[in-house]
Amino acid sequence: MNISTQTYQARRARLMASLPDNSVVVIRTGELATRNNDCEYEFRPHSSFFYLTGFPEPSAYALIQGQGDLTLVTLPKDPEKEQWEGFRFGTEGAMSEFGAYDAAVLDDLDKVAFTALDGADNVVYLMGDQGLREQVAKWRDDIAARARIGAIAPTQMIDLSPLVAEMRLYKDAEEIAIMEAAAQISVEAHKQAMRAVRPGMNEYQLEAELNYVFMKSGARQPAYNNIVASGSNACVLHYIKNDEIIDDGDLILIDAGAELGCYAADITRTFPANGKFSEPQAALYQVVLDAYHAGMKELTVGSPYEAFHNAAVRTLTQGLITHGLLHGDLDTLIENKAYRDFYMHNTGHWLGLDVHDCGAYKVAGESRLLEEGMVLTIEPGLYVSPDNESVDAKWRGIGIRIEDDVLIRTDGPYVLTHGLPKEIHDIEALMA
Repeated sequence: MNISTQTYQARRARLMASLPDNSVVVIRTGELATRNNDCEYEFRPHSSFFYLTGFPEPSAYALIQGQGDLTLVTLPKDPEKEQWEGFRFGTEGAMSEFGAYDAAVLDDLDKVAFTALDGADNVVYLMGDQGLREQVAKWRDDIAARARIGAIAPTQMIDLSPLVAEMRLYKDAEEIAIMEAAAQISVEAHKQAMRAVRPGMNEYQLEAELNYVFMKSGARQPAYNNIVASGSNACVLHYIKNDEIIDDGDLILIDAGAELGCYAADITRTFPANGKFSEPQAALYQVVLDAYHAGMKELTVGSPYEAFHNAAVRTLTQGLITHGLLHGDLDTLIENKAYRDFYMHNTGHWLGLDVHDCGAYKVAGESRLLEEGMVLTIEPGLYVSPDNESVDAKWRGIGIRIEDDVLIRTDGPYVLTHGLPKEIHDIEALMA
C-alpha cells in the first residue's frame, strides 16, 4: 500500500504554487542515529521530507524548484557498503522510482545547492532544523562572495514549517487508506491483548502481544512507545516502563498504535485484568465513555476544534460531581478548572505522519473549524492519583482513557479504529 509518484509530484506543485516566484525549497531527511557502539536505530525519514518525496533513505536532501521539479541528493550506489548495510536506490533509482527531475550524490551537495540557489530570490526550509539552517546560511554566503563574477545570493528566507503543516493537515484518499489500515492492525493488536491478559503476567509480556500483531501484519514498528500500564501506573500519562506485575483486580490501560508506511495509528483502551470491572472501576469508566460520546457529537464539519474538548470536560466534571470526587456548581468547577486534578490533558490532537501531527489548532486567534479530510484523536480520561486523600479510597489509583482515531467527513465523523470494543459489556464479553 503505497502513495503514487504522481501524488508526491502534485504535493510539490501545490507547495510551489503557494510560494513567491523564484523560490527554492530545501529539506533533508535526517541521519542514522547511533544507539550504542556500532549499532544504529532503524532509520525513519523526517515526516515532511517523506510527505514531499516518499524517499526512505537516510542522509538525503531534496531541492524543489519551478512547478515542483525535484532534485534528490542521495548516498551513492556502493556495492561494498550495500553488502554490509543493504540496498541503496542511488541517483538512478531516485529518478526512476521517485520521480526526481534530477539527482546527484551526496558529495556533490554543495555544488547542487549553489547552482539551485544562485539567482533565486527565496530559500524555503524548515527553520527549526538548526543544521540545515547553518548549511543554507553558508551556501548563501558562498554565493554572495562571488557577486563580482555575477552570482546573485537569495535575499529572503521563508519557513517551510507552517506551509507544509497546512498541507499535511488535510489527508487525501491514499493517506486515509493507509491510516485506516494502520488503525485496523492496531485494533487487532488491542483485541489480542484483551484476550491474552492474565493476572500475574508482566506488563511487557502483554506488550509483546501488541508488537507481535503489529509486525506479523506488516507494521514493523509502533508509532510511539507502547504504554501498558496496570493499576495505578495508568495514572502516569506517558508510562512506558512496562515492567511491573499485573495484579488481579487491576485495570490495564494500553495506549498503542501501529505505524504503517510512516503513518500513525493511536488507540487507547482500558480493561480489567481479570475480565470483570469492579463497581468503582465501572462507574468511572462509564463517565469517561459518556464524555467520549459527548465529544463525538461535536466532530462535525464546521464545528470549532475546541468544541469536542469542552463537551468532554463538561461530562467528565458532572460525573466527578455525581460520584463525589468533586463538590460544587458545575459551571464554577469548570471555570476554575477543578477537573484538572483528574483530567489534565486535551481531548485529542491531529494525527498523520506524526502521532502528534502538525497543523495549527487556532486560526487568527480563534479555534479552528473542522473540515473534511482532517484526522484527529478523541481521548477523554480520568486519573485518580493513589495519593489523593481528598477522595474515597475506593477511587484511588484508577486511571482510565478511551481513544479512537477519527476522520472528519461531511456525512459525520468516521472512526478509523472501528471494531474495537469500548462499552463495558462488549469488553467483558470479548475477554470472556
